[in-house]
Amino acid sequence: MQLNLTKPICFFDLETTGVNISKDRVVEISILKVFPNGTEESKTWLVNPEMVIPNEVIAIHGITNEKVANEPTFKEIAKEVHNMIKDSDLGGFNSNRFDIPLLAEEMLRADLDFDMKNRVAVDVQTIFHKMEQRTLSAAYKFYCNESLDNAHSAEADTNATYQVLKAQIEKYNDLENDVKFLSEFSSRKKFADFAGFINYNKKGEECFSFGKHKGKLVTEVLEKEPGYFGWLLNADFPLYTKKVLTAIKLRSFNNKLF
Repeated sequence: MQLNLTKPICFFDLETTGVNISKDRVVEISILKVFPNGTEESKTWLVNPEMVIPNEVIAIHGITNEKVANEPTFKEIAKEVHNMIKDSDLGGFNSNRFDIPLLAEEMLRADLDFDMKNRVAVDVQTIFHKMEQRTLSAAYKFYCNESLDNAHSAEADTNATYQVLKAQIEKYNDLENDVKFLSEFSSRKKFADFAGFINYNKKGEECFSFGKHKGKLVTEVLEKEPGYFGWLLNADFPLYTKKVLTAIKLRSFNNKLF
């Protein structure tokens, strides 16, 4: 079957140095871009993370420090990655909670802006978990009746994710062949930032989801306790979270002027 698309969608997968969104780095990225007419374009990069890859992580994806020593850094490939995804929606497996947030961090470190304002994201893992509760290898076996060879290779995982999504749409009548529907279906609780430090209340207002100000409006906290904003910007929070906080503060300031 063919996905019903109104714009391209880029399925992607990251292999990284670990699972800390703000500290860990990409060592491999694979993107499969699917166009509305069904044509496909793919690209895979090995990446020098500029930090040591722990042995326990190497044991999972098999990418050693020696293998990436002479590869480009993410900053060196960032514009090429950006150009490939800039007009597209995004798709992945656990991408809403990990791959997209970490990609955003790498883009911001490379001085390229990144946001989701004009795109949606489809998380195939969330659809899978809502329907079956398994892993990518099991999903590929369950939906496609094939074994996933070379699992934890970014290219293999990316292609498997794309095939699983198409099989899910064919299997479940409740799923619409529409990227916006799939994005909403595969989303979890709505957050203003990728890492989940800022969520929305019932009125759609940004609130802190952690710490001593949990549940309080971000605008009210920043107004009553201006030093808290400075602490957040200097603390070990993801760059994208800091970007969102800065935007909220500027918006609040501009609203007071007019």
